[in-house]
Amino acid sequence: MTHSLRIPDLMMPARPEPAVPTRVAPGPGDAGDLASRDVDVIRVRGGARLGGTVHVVGAKNSALKLMAAALLAPGRSMITNVPRITDIAIMGEVLRRLGCGVHFHDDDPVDPMVAYGGVARSRSVTIDVPEQPGSDADYDLVRRLRASICVLGPLLARRGYVRVAHPGGDAIGSRGLDMHVSGLTRMGAEISGEHGFVIAAAPHGLHGAEIVLDFPSVGATENLVMAAVLARGGTVIENAAREPEIVDICSMLIRMGARISGEGTSTIEIEGVPELAPVRHATVGDRIVAGTWAFGAAMTRGDVTVTGVSPAFLEVALDKLVAAGGLVETRGDTFRVRMDDRPTAVDVVTLPYPGFATDLLPMAIGLASVSDGASLITENIFDGRFMFANEMMRLGADIKTDGHHAVVRGREQLSGAPVRATDIRAGAGLIIAGLCAVGDTEVSHVHHVDRGYPDFVADLRALGVEVERDRAPEEPALTI
Repeated sequence: MTHSLRIPDLMMPARPEPAVPTRVAPGPGDAGDLASRDVDVIRVRGGARLGGTVHVVGAKNSALKLMAAALLAPGRSMITNVPRITDIAIMGEVLRRLGCGVHFHDDDPVDPMVAYGGVARSRSVTIDVPEQPGSDADYDLVRRLRASICVLGPLLARRGYVRVAHPGGDAIGSRGLDMHVSGLTRMGAEISGEHGFVIAAAPHGLHGAEIVLDFPSVGATENLVMAAVLARGGTVIENAAREPEIVDICSMLIRMGARISGEGTSTIEIEGVPELAPVRHATVGDRIVAGTWAFGAAMTRGDVTVTGVSPAFLEVALDKLVAAGGLVETRGDTFRVRMDDRPTAVDVVTLPYPGFATDLLPMAIGLASVSDGASLITENIFDGRFMFANEMMRLGADIKTDGHHAVVRGREQLSGAPVRATDIRAGAGLIIAGLCAVGDTEVSHVHHVDRGYPDFVADLRALGVEVERDRAPEEPALTI
């Protein structure tokens, strides 16, 4: 599939050997990888033009759920191409406390497309699941990782009882569990809440049901599919989420022996089976990380080739970049984005997949902030995404928000300033926006970035950015 003008030579020259980063994002299994890193900052020098090749590893939003899916089968499962990020470390600890053995192994650090400075960017994880896993997921971990609620479905199916702390996660709006609860109730579960915990029991086991989701929720679809694979009879989920990560989870479950059809469509059908078997499965590439680099290339008028992700997962986003004046070529699991001139303003509306991903909204606002003209950005998924706009305005962006809408009038350049990451994607978006600014931009609370982007600083360096990561200066003590 080729967009706009064809670039004759997709394969770019080999990138230079990147500098060894002074500080590497924490990886699963590293000492202190569960410690807070909100005292770190990332500084970038404005005026950079991204250029080169970047390899994207497995999707965080898939790997976390694949790890939970391993709970459905006693024995040893292995998941490969797992990103080296703190969220994976937290999920590993959740599983350990449920009685699983969890061990991480570096992928080959010699391959320059897999590692920087001898540090593997992706890992494999082996999960040894006992015959009777635990049934309690504690607050101290679940509050830090909303995705850990995905153990609800597998544990209810395996154990008939589960007690999971109500999840936390990014501060990007209300994301309730109503559809999880409603669907599991239709499958025979008895669910209550007390003292901050969700308690689910199915003393007679789960049974198949017809479930219609009010909204194509990714989390609800995942939990219901994982519960249904061991339920008696058939389950039909209407208005199911269609994301590639859903397809990835279903692919792993099918390899484990589940009977699933319709994955990737709005209707998923599951016929329950008595038991599943452990498997080895490779995580699908991270389309959001890939999209981040695509927008970064367009914002900085750069030329970036991204490998490891199917461009079909980003069709709407790449079409927007073409409309903005970019040149895009795709082939296999590789695509290239080049922007020679100032981008033209385009409107963006976030929608469930295959629409424009809400996780790419900060990048869309960043692009609009340096485009020629005015853009209307509409957020339909999470009501708190526009908190990011306040930080962009500190960089000089002209943004006016009204409910779920933002009008962004582009400027030729932004102005470097200290800003604060409010969530994973906002952090990455602010760092890339800083590349379009005059002077230096310092982004604090970058522990958020560590939760979604393995070796982000090393990737930036490899693409030609002058960047450093350091400890934030201590604030002076106040006296009264």
